[in-house]
Amino acid sequence: MAERWTRERRVEHTRTVLLDAAEEVFARKGFGGAALEDIADAAGYTRGAIYSHFGAKEDLFLAVSQRYRDRFLDGFADMISSFTNLGDLDLDDIAARWRDLSANGATQAALGHEFTLFLFRNPDARARLADQRGQTIESLAEFMTARVERLGGALRIPATTLARVLMATSDGLVLASHIDGVELYRSFLDMFISNITVAER
Repeated sequence: MAERWTRERRVEHTRTVLLDAAEEVFARKGFGGAALEDIADAAGYTRGAIYSHFGAKEDLFLAVSQRYRDRFLDGFADMISSFTNLGDLDLDDIAARWRDLSANGATQAALGHEFTLFLFRNPDARARLADQRGQTIESLAEFMTARVERLGGALRIPATTLARVLMATSDGLVLASHIDGVELYRSFLDMFISNITVAER
């Protein structure tokens, strides 16, 4: 017997399909070039469904961008959490995991750049999301501090600064690796590790 979907499950399914379609269209065409009709067509829904679930185009874009960031941070956390001490760090392995984490590569990174440009060009949206962005940075900083200490190390520079650098450069790293055909993940990790020192016992 087929499982009966609840209203909540149908709503969540519709939102996911719309977000998936919007992510693909925004990454390919940019915020300005993406029309709601394109997104609705790609999702197999109407523009009305977008308005019903997200509101205006800007709100849909912000929802897509937040989901993208959450996925990146979750993947980064999983990647780092698999190591137990500094002596176990295999930077080539971590670089390979990072590359795999960026499996959709340039398309996903382009979406991240679109979000950055959107905030740069829209002061109102930037102000609306300032607290959220600050919380994301602080959460990443706290996670890195805890993980580095657990590995038996300490950061040479403030964790918040390092978190901001990671957030600011991760998409550029992926795009540059794609454009130039030279992977930069290991090089970035070398710089990251250079900011960790063995903690005094």
